[in-house]
Amino acid sequence: MSQIGDIITEVESGGRRHGAEGRAAMGVTGATHVEGFWAELRRHRLTLYPVIALGLLGIVDQFQLNAYIIQGPEISRGIGMPRGVVALLVSLQGLALTLAALPIAAGVEGAPRRGLVAKTTGVAWSFATLFTGLVANGFGLGALMLLDGATSGSVIAVHQPLLLDSYPTSLRGRIVSIYRAFFEAGSVLAPLFVALLTGVFLLTWRGVFLAMGGTAVLISLVALRLRDPGYGRWDEQRLRESVRAGGAEDSGDADALRPEEHRLHFFEITRRLMMIPTVRRVLLAYAILGMLLVPLNSYFVFFLEERWGLPPNRRGLFFAGVAVFSVAMLLLSSRITERLFRSSPPGLFRLAAAVLFTGLCCIGAALLMPAFAAVFVAFGLGTGCFALVIAMVQTGYLSIVRAQMRPHAAAMLGIFIYGVGGIGGAVVLSGLDVRYGVVGSVAAVLGVGLLASLALDSVHRLVDRDLDRTVAEVVEEEELQRMQRSRARLPMLACRNVDFSYGQLQVLFGVDFTVDDGEMVALLGTNGAGKSTLLRVVSGLGLPDKGSVRYRGAEITYLDAERRLRLGITQVPGGRAVFGPLTVLENLRVYAYAYGRQKREVESGIDSAFAAFPRLAERRNQPAATLSGGEQQMLGLAKALILKPRLLLIDELSLGLAPRIVGELMGTVRSINRAGVAVVLVEQSANLALSLVEHAYFMERGQIRFDGRAADLVQHTDLVRSVFLEGASGTTLAPAT
Repeated sequence: MSQIGDIITEVESGGRRHGAEGRAAMGVTGATHVEGFWAELRRHRLTLYPVIALGLLGIVDQFQLNAYIIQGPEISRGIGMPRGVVALLVSLQGLALTLAALPIAAGVEGAPRRGLVAKTTGVAWSFATLFTGLVANGFGLGALMLLDGATSGSVIAVHQPLLLDSYPTSLRGRIVSIYRAFFEAGSVLAPLFVALLTGVFLLTWRGVFLAMGGTAVLISLVALRLRDPGYGRWDEQRLRESVRAGGAEDSGDADALRPEEHRLHFFEITRRLMMIPTVRRVLLAYAILGMLLVPLNSYFVFFLEERWGLPPNRRGLFFAGVAVFSVAMLLLSSRITERLFRSSPPGLFRLAAAVLFTGLCCIGAALLMPAFAAVFVAFGLGTGCFALVIAMVQTGYLSIVRAQMRPHAAAMLGIFIYGVGGIGGAVVLSGLDVRYGVVGSVAAVLGVGLLASLALDSVHRLVDRDLDRTVAEVVEEEELQRMQRSRARLPMLACRNVDFSYGQLQVLFGVDFTVDDGEMVALLGTNGAGKSTLLRVVSGLGLPDKGSVRYRGAEITYLDAERRLRLGITQVPGGRAVFGPLTVLENLRVYAYAYGRQKREVESGIDSAFAAFPRLAERRNQPAATLSGGEQQMLGLAKALILKPRLLLIDELSLGLAPRIVGELMGTVRSINRAGVAVVLVEQSANLALSLVEHAYFMERGQIRFDGRAADLVQHTDLVRSVFLEGASGTTLAPAT
């Protein structure tokens, strides 16, 4: 392995060296002792303000929907709106809530502005509640319901990620539990507030909204001092500081990528999250959990009516009362959640699965209880267990995700539990009461919950590995920055331990591949060895199952191909790399799209291409499909001249061409390389490739079998014999131009 490759290996070993220290920085110390809550707050000079402010916002967020549902008949009569539309608006509000979470996450991904988003959306939904009391028709009411739902997306996407960065990891489990207790308290206070305003103060439905909206506006003002402490303040930043300690403080490598150039954007983040095994498994569990929770309350309402004869007002009191169980259980168990998170995240998920199973048993027992008080207690304990599961899972789940991705990860939880699970449950499980009766329908829904418990239990096998991966990513980033500050020379491209599969067919196995600045490298191997697949991974057309791709010292493993093009990575694909129906000139203009509206740069690039390939200039208005094979390859190679890459990937440029044409093309490749562009040349013709390069790789069955000087590869006749036989064509190279 080259010295440059050794540097990357040293960087990656830093993740292993800081393993235990990194886990501790992320909050997983292995210790079972938990410091006192108030002592921890005093030690870090913190207050409860952030969790109280966000908790109060979570409570008033529930005002509008509760008031709307409880007063649905009065609203319908008051503005002459059909009952079906009243119910439809509830569904639309829930849909807006679910769909808005990810856009809100996208809005905070580039800068720490979660505090600003939390308080402005809180004020927005408070005013939406207030103005609901003034609407004159269904259109206005629908607009306010959608506004409330859309702004409530910040509760899902922003609140808990902000809390994780507002308090040290030693308080993480307890803070999440306290916040969830506030949220559950809203299920008690909101309907009680409606009952108070209608039953004691005798307000109309408009008066209720005005009173609740005014109260919500005043309470939301409490959050005006919310600030975003920065991403990863108490975990990733601490870990970076420990890696940075004692490192060089030079100004750094001016050639290194700026953070904004390789920071993942919205779709890249969501795609990256879906590649984390723990995330996928938790989302699956949440989808199943949504199929349980959404139909459960609906069917249990019918159970209370048919079995116990409860009218609407008493059913409302019943559900408000059982929410008290959730609040109490969350607060009482917060220390247990904290201890398990710090000592064993896998154990936290196993406990969550066990608690979910216990909750299912309690709900099942409630169906069989002979006394109403016993039904109340059993159902309260069951729903309390479900609240505990949410707090436990979110504590562990958000902690294994990079800090800047947590809003997206939280939003995805909301989408899967309310959208995928909730809507799926409503569709799949609807009509059960008709076929099996109310008791049978509740029992069937509980059976679905068992699958969620099993899915949660399976997370314990994944979470440690994913936590270590997060720690390693942070450490490696900081190690690379440290080396850049110390002026260490990093490779132009470094692929490490890359696995890649097409569906179930794995093609690459632990591939290591390094290219230095200005170097021309040959990548050899027979058909099916994985050469073209490796280029796809480098250019961003394929995402690896495992491993990393680094470019100029920055990880670009999950960056989109379009962004890699702007960074300087260009690929000339195998075959005919042209758009057949377009003319030569139109093809060149398409290649130049990366320049956007910079017309001068576009025209300059096209002129350079025609100067290098006069034959293309003669055929500028001719459709590319009518060009000869050599001319089409010239047109594909002209892309490199237009885009001015720093790393050029060429896949099988000589395929099917006459030796004279190949010589001309390779002469152009030499010229591009002499200009300082690093080139990766994929060829089956070993005699052609080895005459051009000094450094060669040989691939066989998806693995690198040789990495070294091209002259040394010739000695490995066992490796290259088949390639020489396949590629031997008597090719004669033209002199470099």
